[in-house]
Amino acid sequence: MLKDLGITNFAIIDRLDLAFHDGLNVVSGETGAGKSILIGAIGLLLGDRASTDLIRSEEDAAVVEAVFDIGANKALQARLRVMGFHPGRELVVKRVVSRSGKNRVYVDGNLATVAMLGEISEALVNICSQHEHQVLLDPESHIDILDEFGNLGAERDRFAAEYGEVQKLRARRDDLAAKNRNRAEREEFLRFQVGEIEKASLLAGEDVALQEEKKILLHAAKLTELAQRSYEVLYGQEESVVGQVSRVTAHIRDIRRIDPNFTVSEDEMKSLAIQLEDASRALRDYLGKIPSNPARLEEVDDRLEAVGRLKKKYGGSVESVLKTGQALKEELQGLASAAEDIEALDAELAKRKTALREQAAGLSAERRRVAESMEKAIEAEIHALMMEKARFSVRFQEAAPDGEGLAPLNPKGADQPEFHLSTNVGEPLKPLNRVASGGELSRIVLAMKKALARAGSVGTVIFDEVDSGIGGATAEIVGRKLRDISKHHQVICITHLPQIASFGRTHYQVTKRVSDGRTKTDVRQLAEDERLEEITRMLGGVEITDKTRAAAREMLKAAKRRD
Repeated sequence: MLKDLGITNFAIIDRLDLAFHDGLNVVSGETGAGKSILIGAIGLLLGDRASTDLIRSEEDAAVVEAVFDIGANKALQARLRVMGFHPGRELVVKRVVSRSGKNRVYVDGNLATVAMLGEISEALVNICSQHEHQVLLDPESHIDILDEFGNLGAERDRFAAEYGEVQKLRARRDDLAAKNRNRAEREEFLRFQVGEIEKASLLAGEDVALQEEKKILLHAAKLTELAQRSYEVLYGQEESVVGQVSRVTAHIRDIRRIDPNFTVSEDEMKSLAIQLEDASRALRDYLGKIPSNPARLEEVDDRLEAVGRLKKKYGGSVESVLKTGQALKEELQGLASAAEDIEALDAELAKRKTALREQAAGLSAERRRVAESMEKAIEAEIHALMMEKARFSVRFQEAAPDGEGLAPLNPKGADQPEFHLSTNVGEPLKPLNRVASGGELSRIVLAMKKALARAGSVGTVIFDEVDSGIGGATAEIVGRKLRDISKHHQVICITHLPQIASFGRTHYQVTKRVSDGRTKTDVRQLAEDERLEEITRMLGGVEITDKTRAAAREMLKAAKRRD
């Protein structure tokens, strides 16, 4: 249920805070006052497309925020947990639209995406407007409405899951069959590739080691010269560094005998001498190891060239070549048993498809049972809405058979239900999109909402333009139906008909005014005496008389008596 709605800098609304209540909430106001802006703001919270055109002029960002009571909606709470949220009894949803393009979505204070918003909004609010009429006229949507009426969602989900598994199995089988058709050619190609990689006998990191060895081989003469000269300076010549350090050590020993406070110790000098001797030995040993082998350099070059070709062909690194080789070997082994695998998959597919057909048949039988109940329920509702002679029917269309001579399946089953209507005596039933007028559509939508009220799990239903094309006694009946729906869902109804508004438990008025040279839209909840004045205005128009006020008072009393 929608509890609180906050709107800032949205269209011509500068700041608006509204508290909605359970039951039937009606919203009225003069044409052009901004009632549709309210719907637009709520639509933004449900995942509608954001545009900078929505931001109030001279402002940087528009903000819409709402608090929903979801304490009773366990399914939504479970979905939120799967999405990574930690829902409580209340859910806070916020949408920020910025001129800078940094739009944001928040769910319970956490950053979210518009896709997430769209996913959870299905269980929060259903807006019934001209769009709903278009949905009703689209035969593709009729199966969804029928399943919702019959509470067939869980059964349909199970079928869709099994259908998806069968499709995956079919794709696997087809892929394997395609490979098997060219098996001989593919096997020959794979053997060549595997043989090429295995023949190379690559080792992980081999290319790096070869590059390092090549560098040393290329610079062997320079390395020998540098090492020899360094050894001679340190140790090999008469005035070597090691000898010089030994003499300095003896001098320091004599200095410290005379002046013990001299900071350089004899031990420090001895340690330095030992390090220099170690460096000398290392240089001597290194000289014996420096390779000078032109033949080996040629071998390394040839090997690097061969490794490079394999790297270029199979993935860019030695590790990739080895990994590709393993994958190719596994594919080669798989091809050897492809025929047996296809046979096994065919058997599994036949078994799963038979079970899927049985599941689809069961779902179809349920839909036909539900269709009968739906026809009776919808007819009863539209008869009560001053369409006494109308007839409503759910017809199941016959689809062209598939390649196996059977009805084609899709994730929703094998059915193509379509709603048919006849509004006049003697007229045949025809598809809904060929017979219903605007006013009739409004009533049929309302009839469906009433029939679906107990089945639906959505917390809030918003009716916009539900009174299109109706008036008088029909409007009063529509008001009663809306009140009946509000016993199972919170209902927010935007209306210009006093007959409907009088049934509201809570009444809000939308007004437009000019302040400081700018147009502003305000929405406020009306007290009882203010509500009487608003119903009077809706009845009487420009000129308000005592008779009009008395009629409005009687209309409100009559609505209360029918509670």
